[in-house]
Amino acid sequence: MLVDAKLIERAREGDDAAFNQIVLAYRRRVLGAIARLIGRREDVEDVGQQVFLRLYLSLDQLRTPDVFEPWLYRLTVNAAYDYLRKQRRRGELRMADLSEQAVQMADAAAGGLKRREEVEKDRTREYVQSLLAAVSEADRALLILKEVEGLSLKELEQIYHVNENALKVRLFRARQRVLKALASQRGAAASGARE
Repeated sequence: MLVDAKLIERAREGDDAAFNQIVLAYRRRVLGAIARLIGRREDVEDVGQQVFLRLYLSLDQLRTPDVFEPWLYRLTVNAAYDYLRKQRRRGELRMADLSEQAVQMADAAAGGLKRREEVEKDRTREYVQSLLAAVSEADRALLILKEVEGLSLKELEQIYHVNENALKVRLFRARQRVLKALASQRGAAASGARE
């Protein structure tokens, strides 16, 4: 034992100086055990504080000073297990927990995903532009103002100087022409695939 039974008895009776001596004597061992159990250096001090707080609050329950060390290590193991259970429940994974290779792989995957998204957006944009190119300039302008720019029918009335019903008819017809262009592009792609 690192401390004598008399010091433990004094700490049990409420002597804070005696308790501090116990903490100083066992601090290195307790923190070393925690580090081996939880494997996260940045959290060892926090778990160690929990151990010594539990020790302080329950020291009066210690039956005899002879069982102090096993009892302290049981408190240490329990605090480490409590910490690990909380981490599992949170499903927490910090960048510090990952190996350098795992961090590089995560960065590469994130970069690849972003590039794929950008490529997909570019394809979609090009496809929409090709569909809009297949209709008249008037249809294209009306659809862009309504669908892309998000102008309301009231705003479009002021631009085109026609009433709302006439705009609805124009929009309907413009959308129909875009759908026809889409059908003809799909038909051309399907016949090209068969050849």
